[in-house]
Amino acid sequence: MKASISDHILASAGALFYREGIRAVGIDRIIEETKVAKATLYRHFPSKDHLVAAYLRDRHERVIRSLEEALNEVPSPRDQLNLIFERLHEKADSPEFRGCAFALAVAEHGDSERVVTVARAHKATVSQMFRALMERAGIETAQPAGHLSLLYEGALATVAVGRDPQTVLTARDCALFVFDTALSSIKTAEKGRA
Repeated sequence: MKASISDHILASAGALFYREGIRAVGIDRIIEETKVAKATLYRHFPSKDHLVAAYLRDRHERVIRSLEEALNEVPSPRDQLNLIFERLHEKADSPEFRGCAFALAVAEHGDSERVVTVARAHKATVSQMFRALMERAGIETAQPAGHLSLLYEGALATVAVGRDPQTVLTARDCALFVFDTALSSIKTAEKGRA
């Protein structure tokens, strides 16, 4: 099935934005890459700001789908957590990896409320996924889930700057330690009440 014009524009622009940066890629470059008329581009995306927000919404859907696949692939919350970081490591071990598209977008285009809103919603969704993972393990206090989210975000930022995918595995080890410690605390508390 042939992609729609807006999907074609979005895919091409998104690849350029992630690879080269939002500010570095102008509308003329997107038109040249997509081979669509300027009027066609603006009919689908009224401004570059709209296009950047659409790119981030599309990226959000792909990232969340990838995280959900990891959650559905293995049954135990601990294994799910491990797999999330393993998948991030696989992505980070690619020469095309530049880090978190949302952090990059806010760093470059943070004056756009539209862009910031999409980025914040994405971060909140990822954070909620870690909370839900911890709740499935019986860990209902918010702090350990916050630690996991911070480790995930920190891994994205650290590997983008340091270009060492091993930092993701270090973050994974820390995340598993947080998970195990939180679970152990609950078991200890339950024994104390028995």
